[in-house]
Amino acid sequence: DNLHKKASEAFQRQQEAAPNLRKLVYGSGCGSMNTVCTFLPVDHPQKKKRVIANYVDCSRFNPDTSHNWDLEEMLSSIRDCFVTGKWEEDQDAAALLKEDEKLFGEFEDLETGEVHQGLDAVHDAEDSLVKVDLEEVQKKKRLEKKRRLKERFDAEYDDGDATYFDDLKEEMQKQAEVNRAEFKDEDDETRVQYEGFRPGMYIRLEISSVPCEFVINFDPHYPIIIGGLGSSEGNIGYLQMRLKKHRWYERILKTRDPLILSLGWRRFQTIPLYHIEDHNGRHRLLKYTPQHMHCGASIWGPITPQGTGFLAVQSVAGMKANFRIAATGVILDLDKSVIVMKKLKLIGYPYKIFKNTCFVKGMFNTVLEVAKFEGASVRTVSGVRGQIKKALSAPPGSYRATFEDRLLMSDIVFLRSWYPVSVPQLYNPVTSLLLPVGQKDSWGGMRTLGQLKHDLGIRSKPSMDSLYKPVTRAQRHFNPLHIPKELQKALPFKSKPKQQQCKGKTPRDLQRPSVIREPYERKVAALLHALSTVHNHKRKKAHMVQHGKHKEFLQQKEKQEEAKMRRQKEARKKLYRVMGQMEQKKHRSSLKGAPQDV
Repeated sequence: DNLHKKASEAFQRQQEAAPNLRKLVYGSGCGSMNTVCTFLPVDHPQKKKRVIANYVDCSRFNPDTSHNWDLEEMLSSIRDCFVTGKWEEDQDAAALLKEDEKLFGEFEDLETGEVHQGLDAVHDAEDSLVKVDLEEVQKKKRLEKKRRLKERFDAEYDDGDATYFDDLKEEMQKQAEVNRAEFKDEDDETRVQYEGFRPGMYIRLEISSVPCEFVINFDPHYPIIIGGLGSSEGNIGYLQMRLKKHRWYERILKTRDPLILSLGWRRFQTIPLYHIEDHNGRHRLLKYTPQHMHCGASIWGPITPQGTGFLAVQSVAGMKANFRIAATGVILDLDKSVIVMKKLKLIGYPYKIFKNTCFVKGMFNTVLEVAKFEGASVRTVSGVRGQIKKALSAPPGSYRATFEDRLLMSDIVFLRSWYPVSVPQLYNPVTSLLLPVGQKDSWGGMRTLGQLKHDLGIRSKPSMDSLYKPVTRAQRHFNPLHIPKELQKALPFKSKPKQQQCKGKTPRDLQRPSVIREPYERKVAALLHALSTVHNHKRKKAHMVQHGKHKEFLQQKEKQEEAKMRRQKEARKKLYRVMGQMEQKKHRSSLKGAPQDV
């Protein structure tokens, strides 16, 4: 025991005296107290004891070192000592059994009737079995060869378009398998020093410059996903994207409406400009996203590698029953090379016309603006093309233009132009983790124009030209039709114009004077009016009584007619029943036939 203890102490002193290069290179502790460390490692005394207990104790003496049984010479020296070894010919059991079979040969047991084959017959049977086995083995080899050839062909056919990225992934996978096999017997601390933290391991992170609301409003039930960014992904710039509205989303997306993007490790709100590329390479601004097709979008956001996919939502606040994802797309470029252009239509009105030359006003405000557009092509609503020639002194903004044809004063001249649109620089990260507990899903952000109008109760004023107005037809005055006298003579009388003189004022001698009655005459007229009123009332009352009697008479007559029709219907039924019986009787008699004369 004392020797064992002394040897252990000597080994411990030797380990402490000799420097451990691996620990100095890959260790997590400082060499001395004077050395300045960037951070103090966490001390785990229990873990150190467990690791030291698993170390190999090299101070103990191993007495069984005289024979190394892993060597082939040592194994060959004792191989003949066992049954499976090589014996001498006179002591080998297999050789003695073969001699017995040659001695006895083939014989039949008379008591049991069992026939025992000799050695030659057994050899023949074994040879036939060996031949069959060889054929099966050859057949299996051929099938295995065909299968390998087919697998090789399928692999070459399927992976014929393999890229460098596929080869790199396969190489990385093989290297990961080699590393896994190499470090499978090492402990976790050693593996972390060589290959870092593996997937599936629990780690502890220390994050600096975290807002205090993140700690105060921390919710352990709300998951937090941690990701890393590249060296260039912390910058903010212009991004060009290809975007398509999701076919399950109900509404279309409007330009300059804020949109929340989930791009890489970030969720942020930005203002996109939707555009589409024309056949001449111009990127035309779109007011809304097109249906069932892709379009371009320009935003101000974090620099993200090309080919990164993203999805967009209008709002992350609350839980809605309908589909949330508004659009999906991919990053194309990371610069401001795409210039989004918006169509501008300027309108002017002619105020002087000289054949094909015309003076136009109302399109520009100053002479400088006209000078900038000299030589530009203009067009009228009716389709007449023209060109701006030169600016005029008065009124300001007017110019002289020539056209293919003469214009009318009612024509409208318009100029189609394009001007660049700048992308709004809005980058608003979604800070939902800073909200209090229970309000993580209520982050609002910037509202759209429609939401602002709805919340504030603002209704947009429609254009007066877009409103429905009552249709008022203008009163038309037609000139009288003038027919020559010669033509009037040839017309029939019905078609001849009737020349009627207009009636003038009636002379006073032809006007009837008004009658002024005497008091007695007025009494007589009133009495006659009362008598006529009573007579009319009596006559009306008698007419109503007569009408009621006539109505009752008609109802009585209708009942009589119904009873009559009912009686006639019953009589017809009886008549038809009798006629049917007579027909059946006649038919049966005809089937029996006439009696034969004897």
